[in-house]
Amino acid sequence: MQTPYNPPSDPLVILHEDAEIVVVDKPEGLLSVPGRGEHLADCLITRLQIAFPDALLVHRLDRDTSGIMVFGLTPHAQRHLSQQFAERQTKKTYVARVAGVPAEKTGTVDLPIIVDWPNRPLQMVCHETGKPSQTEWRVLKSDEETARLRLTPKTGRTHQLRVHMLAIGHPILGDPFYATGAIADHPRMMLHAEELRFKHPQTGHSMRVRAKAPF
Repeated sequence: MQTPYNPPSDPLVILHEDAEIVVVDKPEGLLSVPGRGEHLADCLITRLQIAFPDALLVHRLDRDTSGIMVFGLTPHAQRHLSQQFAERQTKKTYVARVAGVPAEKTGTVDLPIIVDWPNRPLQMVCHETGKPSQTEWRVLKSDEETARLRLTPKTGRTHQLRVHMLAIGHPILGDPFYATGAIADHPRMMLHAEELRFKHPQTGHSMRVRAKAPF
């Protein structure tokens, strides 16, 4: 499945920097790392390395998701942060606008996810072969047709939030992969990584970085 790649030209928004880490607000429409092919070479890490040549990847966001990403500036910082993500010691909070309004105010989606091989990079719910995946959600506000949710993933599967919202009947507005018709017809995917909590790799102090959703 292919969609045109037209990355934004906006300057990078740096949320925090010190000798060990740099935290960036990734714009929607920009790959985290290079894709396959010269036309997919432009990405966040290559742009970031112009200003921070030592920047090292720790985690990723989907191309169409905006929001907070942290990069290590030393091998130690990269290892330390990567371990925190692998051991689920970090806390990520997202904001999304979805189609429809959930009947409840809060809930948890607990549905296993696996790649949909014939249609990759799409993912799907599969109770036989899927990996355990959990997402907590809370309605922040709603109107007659849509709702604004806070999403807190407890696992880190590819496309987890997008697949889980689709599975409960509330696909994310503007999602080019999982939404259809008028639900997909938005200028961007309405999903933003708004807050990231982690321990600083050098000091061990807890850090909380926020970037308000642009929608």
